[in-house]
Amino acid sequence: MSITDFNCTYNNGAGVNEEIVQKTKLKFPDAYKNWEDMAVLAKEIKNHEDASFCTLPFCHTLEGEALGAVINYGDERIGPRGKDYLTSSIEDLLSISELDFSKGRLAEVLKACSYLRQEGENVALYISGPFTILNLLIDLRYVFKAFKKSPEVMEKILEKLRVELLRFIREAQNMGVNIFSYGDSSGGLNILGPKLSEQIVEMFTYPLLKEAQQIITEDSIMLLCPKTSFALIGTNKAKWKDVELVESMKYDKACVSMIGKAKFLGEMCIKNKNYILKDRVIKSIELI
Repeated sequence: MSITDFNCTYNNGAGVNEEIVQKTKLKFPDAYKNWEDMAVLAKEIKNHEDASFCTLPFCHTLEGEALGAVINYGDERIGPRGKDYLTSSIEDLLSISELDFSKGRLAEVLKACSYLRQEGENVALYISGPFTILNLLIDLRYVFKAFKKSPEVMEKILEKLRVELLRFIREAQNMGVNIFSYGDSSGGLNILGPKLSEQIVEMFTYPLLKEAQQIITEDSIMLLCPKTSFALIGTNKAKWKDVELVESMKYDKACVSMIGKAKFLGEMCIKNKNYILKDRVIKSIELI
């Protein structure tokens, strides 16, 4: 088995285009916090980029904040990012509370998703992987140390995160989300190395996606970060399947066209919306 890495060229905290800021006249960072502004911003970004779906939230800090991390909301130039860790003790993470979908920014994001779907928009929701979440709660040096010295503790923490993410996916599905985007920018092969990357696929990624596959309806689809896709393929947990498209089209449009025809896609980054599939073929991912 050998995992191939994917060279990501996108910044997780890129901010908002100045033209969009001027057009919407939204105030930042308030626009990242309430559902009405989120909906306006998501729709305007979609139109500005000539995209096929709205994308929420505008960062990868949502789950970490809901679990207790302190977030710097930034402004229109730099989006939300981590500010202060919740703890420096790995054991403390065993007692973090469950995600509460009724309050805070988490609730606001779900309301925005629901509203946009009612308005007829396709809505893509970012779901962060374990290392992206943990990187907001605790310095990852303690996490890597725990994998060596207290693997049983890390196994329990990962199981807790897996359960919470599945709850999140189920709740978002109930709110109408029809496109899920899963990635773990802090947990790529270039950071974890081959051995731990393989271990995470076995302990977390594969079990998560196997269960998510049952939650996601025929009216929904999940787009995987290519780093995740290659990790699954490289550990023989999934395989590619070529699916013919009716015409050459942009990647984001092709993803929408595959709803109901595949559960997982992941050959290209969700942010690379303008990538043209010239050969009229898109690769779906089938879990083994």
